[in-house]
Amino acid sequence: MNDKVIITCALTGGMTVPAQSKAIPITVDQIVAEGVKAAEAGASVLHVHVREEETGRPVADLDLFERALSELRKHTDAVLQPTTGGGRGMTVQERASVLKFRPEMATFNAGSFNFGLFPVASRDLPFADWERDYLEGTTDYIFKNTFEDMTYMAQQMRESDTRPEIEVYDVGQIYNLEQLVKDGVLEAPFNLQFVLGVLGANAAEPDQLIHMLRTAERVLGKDSFTWSAAGVGYRGEFNLAALSLMLGGNVRVGLEDNLRVSKREQATSNAQLVSKVADLAAMFDRTPATPDEARVHLGLKGSSAVAF
Repeated sequence: MNDKVIITCALTGGMTVPAQSKAIPITVDQIVAEGVKAAEAGASVLHVHVREEETGRPVADLDLFERALSELRKHTDAVLQPTTGGGRGMTVQERASVLKFRPEMATFNAGSFNFGLFPVASRDLPFADWERDYLEGTTDYIFKNTFEDMTYMAQQMRESDTRPEIEVYDVGQIYNLEQLVKDGVLEAPFNLQFVLGVLGANAAEPDQLIHMLRTAERVLGKDSFTWSAAGVGYRGEFNLAALSLMLGGNVRVGLEDNLRVSKREQATSNAQLVSKVADLAAMFDRTPATPDEARVHLGLKGSSAVAF
């Protein structure tokens, strides 16, 4: 796979708000259209959140998830990866409820941490009242993933035959995984996504990605996992993408993590971000993996076994 790269596109996310960019897809139709175009641009995995269609507020609405996943499946063969991270204020049970659709893959968060978005609220943007409250409320927000929560989520994933993509936000969470393996909650091989740049977790810096990768190799075993990198913000997204490509990893881009296609230009679509990272990959003699190549590499069950 070293000549291939799995590009994941995180289409809308649960922590940005619509006032930050007109490009953020809100309705199911918008999310589906963005996903199809991102897949055509080279993404083989689509990471899916949903939003309240009238306001753009992140929600864990199963009707919206079912519509988004089923419509995406009709129009693309990309791996559809719903979130179990959700958004601020959701319980772990709400976050796990999407597993009723038995997706091929879903996110699994490897530990608790402060998750601060409040600096965004100070920007001169036309925030709706709920948006400003949502952002400012993260001064007192802990993204809760206790050992009990993680055990519950792992059990739900086993029951739905869903492969976890393990979101690792800080180096200490690798040791959480080590304990979960000892407890029989998780077992190798793993699919790791190093998510760097969230305020309250590790920074989107090259040395931090290398530190986390080498720690995972030492603690979990070098041949026990596939891995990808996701950086928050423009610099974080594309700097870490370049480093990941150099190191043989995979990459995640998308409007969940970053709203710019260049230092001074806002992105107009997810496909624009996917195209930029695909062009970057070509400079390292790597080409985007197809969905079927991604399924083999990630050990997925295939789209025929989902329930949507």
